[in-house]
Amino acid sequence: MGTLTYDNTIVRFDDRVLTHLQIAIVRLFRRELSFPMSWKRAVEAGSGRGSLWMVHTTPVYFDFEGSRIPTISDEWVARLEDSAMSSTGLIVSGEHGELVGVGASTPVPAYAFAR
Repeated sequence: MGTLTYDNTIVRFDDRVLTHLQIAIVRLFRRELSFPMSWKRAVEAGSGRGSLWMVHTTPVYFDFEGSRIPTISDEWVARLEDSAMSSTGLIVSGEHGELVGVGASTPVPAYAFAR
């Protein structure tokens, strides 16, 4: 499982999901777009859902567990980007549009980001 760190939150995603999110988010941020991103937590992570307001001026860190870049699906990336532009925002989904359970989101202490 890789992690996405944004503001004071860390969210764990499967590396392949995280790779596709990275591509979609970077493309959106390059256009200086802001959007909500939401995900379903896996049962083992306590169920429920989480959401972030993603702003292109806030740094985001993608940390992958594996060293190999997975096969990229252009259709999946496009679906994630399209989702971000909808009224619901970017809904984290699998390659075929299914909701995927992700690891827990964890608040990060503010001092962790102190310079």
